[in-house]
Amino acid sequence: MQFNRFRKFFLLTLVFLASCAANTPSLQNNAVAPAKTTRLKEFSYRIVKSYPHDPKAFTQGLQFYQGYLYEGTGGREGDDFFSTLRKVDLETGRVLKKYELPRDYFGEGITIYDNKIYQLTWQEMTAFVYDLNDFTLLREIRYPGEGWGLTSDGTDLIMSDGTHVLRFVDPESFKTKRTIVVRDESGRPLARLNELEFIKGEIWANVWETPFIVRIDPETGKLLGRIDFTDLIEQVRRNNRKADVLNGIAYDSSADRIFITGKLWDKVYEIQVQEK
Repeated sequence: MQFNRFRKFFLLTLVFLASCAANTPSLQNNAVAPAKTTRLKEFSYRIVKSYPHDPKAFTQGLQFYQGYLYEGTGGREGDDFFSTLRKVDLETGRVLKKYELPRDYFGEGITIYDNKIYQLTWQEMTAFVYDLNDFTLLREIRYPGEGWGLTSDGTDLIMSDGTHVLRFVDPESFKTKRTIVVRDESGRPLARLNELEFIKGEIWANVWETPFIVRIDPETGKLLGRIDFTDLIEQVRRNNRKADVLNGIAYDSSADRIFITGKLWDKVYEIQVQEK
């Protein structure tokens, strides 16, 4: 009797253990899956033409509008360069109109919207709004955080703040309407997004202190492509030892032309881009 009880207990225990094993997920199934890497489209470029550019302009924002370049530059008291807003003749590089910001403001990205020019500041949490024609300062708008790059999709202003997040803001109030997180091909957040331009339904962005311009889906934040300007940067620095980082993208929608430059560069480059 005692033996039968022990045998019954032993069999029940085996059944119980087998059941537990069957219902327990394996360690392999519980392992964290690595981030999925997708193949990112790489684009090459061709220099179509170069134009003169003020080598003392610490370029923070660039826009092409109705035949002229508009440029925002940065600098504070004590720097060798100053924060300005400029209207520039593309062919000659001559500054046709200029507004100087107060010396305690560091100018950043610019964009044109509704016949007004918007200019961010770096850490002063202030946007300046100017009349497009005569650069009269119309108003100042406060916003939270840092200001880096600025563009517009025709409805909202789109701004970067040096992180991996782009903010879509109301042009009147600068209140954030929505945000997107920009991720690289491995799914990791892509930070240091700087100067911005809206080109054919995409956001193009300089990535600070890299040779890359990335193309971003404005709905999802997904990268649509990347352009590597390493060769151009090396060429620029061979001829101009003071040249700083690549920064500045402008688009001429009427002639489908793209322009790029950098901080303290002595040229603006018109480029054509194609997939490798």
